[in-house]
Amino acid sequence: MAKKDNKRVIYWLLTGCFLIFIMVIVGGITRLTNSGLSMSNYKLITDMIPPLTEEQWQEEFEFYQQFPEYQKLHSHFDLEDFKFIYFWEWLHRFLGRLLGFVFIIPFLYFLIRKELSRPTIYKCLILFGLGALQGFLGWFMVKSGLVDRPSVSHYRLAMHLGMAFITFAYTFWVALDLWYPVKRQVNKSMRNLIRVGYAILLIQIIWGAFVAGLWAGLIHNFWPLMSEGKLIHETVYSEIQPVWLNFFEGKSGVQFVHRYLAYVVVAFVIYIWYRGKKLDLTIPQKNGLNLLLVLVFCQFLLGVFTLLYQVPLVLGVLHQVFAFFLLANMTFVLNRFTK
Repeated sequence: MAKKDNKRVIYWLLTGCFLIFIMVIVGGITRLTNSGLSMSNYKLITDMIPPLTEEQWQEEFEFYQQFPEYQKLHSHFDLEDFKFIYFWEWLHRFLGRLLGFVFIIPFLYFLIRKELSRPTIYKCLILFGLGALQGFLGWFMVKSGLVDRPSVSHYRLAMHLGMAFITFAYTFWVALDLWYPVKRQVNKSMRNLIRVGYAILLIQIIWGAFVAGLWAGLIHNFWPLMSEGKLIHETVYSEIQPVWLNFFEGKSGVQFVHRYLAYVVVAFVIYIWYRGKKLDLTIPQKNGLNLLLVLVFCQFLLGVFTLLYQVPLVLGVLHQVFAFFLLANMTFVLNRFTK
């Protein structure tokens, strides 16, 4: 009988992590190129094959023309323009289906060969649930842009992106548990500190999705001030009534939260690193904390330049990629200080 939870199982889970990462990159490009509403219907199987003939392309284009995005934003598009945005949305959906196969088929193989322990089987079932929920949230998000408005709800975008990050983090956590099976004494104070930092980072990622969904990075393109001579622009609290709603639905208010919460994330990571340096650390713990410090400064600088240059495609994608790296590393650090 094969050993349970062997390295092949770990590599399978890490392959899933890699595919989720690629999906997030493609999803970011899809968003930044305004491609997310190009496939205006949902077909579980036939969506995997793009149009192959000019006649099929024309049918898809005519179908797209029935929806608000074309009518209000892209009425100048010709068929070649449509093919470009269609490609990115198709690739994003294709990767989602590929990810499903990569999880399900090896899972069944390992299950039949009894290479999974009972706890790992339960964790994998949770992963399948997260994956199914992510697929639903993707369509739920797209649907919000097909009725009256030519853009998706920023709340639904945040749910979709947030679930992708959470699914990755949980998959990575399961793989780490198998990679480091030896348990040791836990420094509860340090673990709890990292947990708080982890929660703050997730909140920052959610507000980053709000910024993306509202295109709030295209305004107040100054740093460190929000505009010339102003630390806080007046529209932060006056764009929408009541005042508190500005921080959830106002472009200025949402950018304000994301902008200044970045300082909190950096400060918290520095403090975590400082506290960790006073402890007797293992090599993975030490390396994880050092990398965390590097990544948070890289991400901060990317955020500044993305804002200053009004979210060019390359910087926008890199900013999302490093958010992914930062969460992955924070997950690793938390895992190493938990078990």
